[in-house]
Amino acid sequence: MCGIVGIVGQGHVNQGLYDALTVLQHRGQDAAGIVTCDNGHFYLRKSNGLVRDVFREKHMQRLVGHYGIGHIRYPTAGTSSAAEAQPLYVNSPYGIAMAHNGNLTNTSELIQEIYASDLRHINTRSDSEALLNVFAHEMQIQQQLRPNPEMIFHAVAQTHKRIRGAYAVLALVSDYGLVAFRDPNGIRPLVFGVRENANGRKEYMVASESVALHTQGYRLVRDVEPGEALVITKEGELFTQVCAEETRRAPCLFEYVYFARPDSTIDGINVFKARLRMGEKLAERILREWPEHDIDVVIPIPDTSRSSAIELANALGVKFREGFMKNRYIGRTFIMPGQALRQKSVRQKLNALDLEFRDKNVLLVDDSIVRGTTSEQIIQMARDAGAKKVYFASAAPPVRFPNVYGIDMPTHEELIAYQREEAEVAAAIGADRMIYQTLGDLIDACKETRHCLPDEFDCSVFNGCYVTGDIDEAYLARILEERKTGQGARVSPIGNKPIDMQNAND
Repeated sequence: MCGIVGIVGQGHVNQGLYDALTVLQHRGQDAAGIVTCDNGHFYLRKSNGLVRDVFREKHMQRLVGHYGIGHIRYPTAGTSSAAEAQPLYVNSPYGIAMAHNGNLTNTSELIQEIYASDLRHINTRSDSEALLNVFAHEMQIQQQLRPNPEMIFHAVAQTHKRIRGAYAVLALVSDYGLVAFRDPNGIRPLVFGVRENANGRKEYMVASESVALHTQGYRLVRDVEPGEALVITKEGELFTQVCAEETRRAPCLFEYVYFARPDSTIDGINVFKARLRMGEKLAERILREWPEHDIDVVIPIPDTSRSSAIELANALGVKFREGFMKNRYIGRTFIMPGQALRQKSVRQKLNALDLEFRDKNVLLVDDSIVRGTTSEQIIQMARDAGAKKVYFASAAPPVRFPNVYGIDMPTHEELIAYQREEAEVAAAIGADRMIYQTLGDLIDACKETRHCLPDEFDCSVFNGCYVTGDIDEAYLARILEERKTGQGARVSPIGNKPIDMQNAND
C-alpha cells in the first residue's frame, strides 16, 4: 500500500506535493519521492525515509515547476532498495515519470514480454517499473511527435489489456501534463479535486485519499472511476474517458478497516462513519452470543480502532477508557518492513496505564489481527498492568488468506487465523476470549454509510475470493516460495543468470 499525489497548478507545486505526502504518510513510511516539470525538464528527489527526512530545504528549492507528482512507499513483495523508490522515469517517449499504488499480479510474465516484444529493459523487481514501461511503449508505438488526449487514452486502454492486478497510477509527461488512471475493478483508491487560485484559474489535485485535497483547500469532485483515465494538461485543461472494456467498482475492504485515514471518503464511503458502524455491529454480536458478559471496560489499541471501540462501549453500556499511551514518533507497526522490526517496535510504541487495567476485566479492541504478534504482546502488557481477564475484539473478520493487491501479508503461514477458529486464536495470542466481526456485518457497516453503493468489495483477505479472477493455488504457492527465499533474484529475460544490480548511488 502506497500513497500518491499529483498537482497541476498555476505556480510552483513543490510545497503542495510535500504537504499532501505528509498528510498521506500513514500509507507508507519506507520511502518518499517527488518529481516536478518545468520547461520540459524533470526535477526529481527521492530516497528511503519519511517525507520530513527525505526533503530538505535545498531539495525543495530545486523542485521547480507548476505540475508534478509525489509518492510514499510501503514495500510489499518487493525490497526496500532505494532504487525502487518512486517516482520512476523513462526518457522515451517524451520523458515520462510515474508513481503507482497497488500490486500487479502478472509482473513475471510482463517482464518477459516487455523484453521480447517491446525491446525494453527492466532493471529492478518492481512491478511499477514494468507498468511504466508498458505504458511508455503503448505511447511510443503511436509515433506522435506531440502527445494528445486521444493517444493517451488509447495507451491507457492498451495498458489495461496487458496488465492485471490493482493499480492507481499517476504519470507526468514532460512538457505536456498529468495522466491519472485506475484499474478496471477500482481496487485501489484515487480521487481528484479542484480549486481556484486568486486569479480565478483552476488548479487540480489527484490523490489516494480525499483528506489530501481537503487540507489544501481543494474541493473533492469525485473518485476516479474504475478503468477511467484523466488527462490534465499543463495549461489546466481536463479530459476524462473510461478506457477499459469491462469495469466494476470493487474497492478494497481493508482500506476502511485500517489503511485509510478516518477523515477520508473513499468511493463515497466515509471512513469514520464506517468504523463507528463496525463498533455497533461488534456490540450486537456480543449481546447476541454473550449476553452475560463480565466486561468492565473497553480499551482501544490506538489509533485506528478508537472509533469502533467508542461505539462498542456505548452500545454495551460499558466504560470506555484510553488504556494505552502511544509514542507518536514510532511508525505504524503493521506497515513496517520486516517482522523483526514490527515486533521490536510494539513496546516502544505503546505503554499501558496501570490504573485502567488493575483488577478489571478488559475488552481490548483492534481494527484487525493479521500476524498476531502485536496482539500477543499487547495482551501481555495488559496482564502485566494488572488486568484480571483480557478479552480481545477485532473490528474486522479473521484474516485467513494472502493479499496480492498491495498489502504485505502474502503467505498463509504468517496469518494467525489461518486454519484456526476463534477459540484457537484466543489461545494463540493469550486472550481469555476472542470476538471477531463477521464479514457480512463488516460489509453492512460500510454499505450503511452511503446511498450509491460499490458493486461489491474486494474481500479476498477474509474469504479468499480475488476479484481479478486470475489468482489460484499455484500463484499463491509461488509467492510463498519467493518470500521464503528472501524474494529471490529475478531471472534475466535472456537466460538463467540472476540480476543483482545495485543502486549506483549507494
